[in-house]
Amino acid sequence: MPPATKSIGQVLKVLKEDFPDITISKIRFLEGEGLISPERAPSGYRRYSVHDVKRLQYILDVQKNQYLPLKVIRENLEAMDAGEAPPHVEAAQASRPTPQAPEELPPPLPPRPATGKRAIHVTRKELLQISGLTEATLTELEQHRLVVPRRGTMHYGRDALTIAVAARKLAAYGMDARHLRAIKQVAEREAALIDQAVQAHSRRRSTSRQAVVEVMQLVMYAHAALLRTSVRS
Repeated sequence: MPPATKSIGQVLKVLKEDFPDITISKIRFLEGEGLISPERAPSGYRRYSVHDVKRLQYILDVQKNQYLPLKVIRENLEAMDAGEAPPHVEAAQASRPTPQAPEELPPPLPPRPATGKRAIHVTRKELLQISGLTEATLTELEQHRLVVPRRGTMHYGRDALTIAVAARKLAAYGMDARHLRAIKQVAEREAALIDQAVQAHSRRRSTSRQAVVEVMQLVMYAHAALLRTSVRS
């Protein structure tokens, strides 16, 4: 007896338990990228095996929790197909006790530099797919210089992805690029204060990059606390 397969609608229902934002168009996009290859029934409809569903769960998991670009995901899948364990995934899963929300943002404070940590490096197309932004919204964010590629490249990093995800979520509350522009202006003023503090510090003693990161973290802690206080009042 052949193994049971599922229709794309049934697969969507299974995936929505852990990935509420998944859509049929996203599943078809992943198929179009060659990451999954469902069978075709004589009627022409796609039929997904258990292996196909597990493959989709893996793809969506590393996209939302590790922000891996499709190129890296494809390499990992090829390694898995060859019977190998993809690097860095096992450790990441072991340190993650429960699934996170699909659009959960990266930590609000910058982590201290860590060797061997994979940098986020995504194309514009991948940024749209991961963040869920529309082409028009991303274009508007780019026009306001709110989302920008890494310096000297055409690829986007962690901060660009964070802003893109935040922009999509804030849109539900009526906040658009104009409001984010106001937030950027506040951030620019805070950056100027940080620069002044670091410059004054460097005149007294040598200033390391770690000192810059520490000042930035302290300002962000103070900003978050003051914002919470203002909202509560």
